[in-house]
Formats: sequence, C-alpha cells, structure tokens
Amino acid sequence: MTPDGSTTVFLLAILLMFTLGYVASCKIWPFKACRTCEGTGKLRSPFIRAIRHCPPCEGTGLRPRIGLKAWNAYRRVQRENRRNR
Repeated sequence: MTPDGSTTVFLLAILLMFTLGYVASCKIWPFKACRTCEGTGKLRSPFIRAIRHCPPCEGTGLRPRIGLKAWNAYRRVQRENRRNR
C-alpha cells in the first residue's frame, strides 16, 4: 500500500509550516518562563518562608527554549570546526 503523492506533499507542507513557525517563534521569543519559580526568579522555603534565588534560572526567571539550545549547540560546533582547520 503506497500513499498517493498529494497526501505526502500535504503532510510535508504541514511539517514544514510547523517547523518554520517554531523557528520564527524561537527567534522572536528565545526565552520562556522558568517552571520552577514560575518566572519570578525567587523560591520560598515551605516552613520558614525564607526567599532565595531560583537555581535553575539563576534568579532571572527565564530559561532558554529548546530551539535556542539547539541553535547554540549548532553554532558551538561550527566555531570549533573553524578553529580546528
């Protein structure tokens, strides 16, 4: 059973639009709110109510999105390849 050409083209077009949309959103909004501190950058102790900086986001309240991490890893590999030539 082979899929006909129009279905395959349609699915590839949907995948391409989704991918380009995600890339565009990562370019516009490269960071997201930290899930640990809910974007505040602070954590409270449950018993004595002390406040401290959130360790995962280092007190900024922002964490890089997966797309930004992937782009940074790609650029790091490219820089290393240029240095090693």
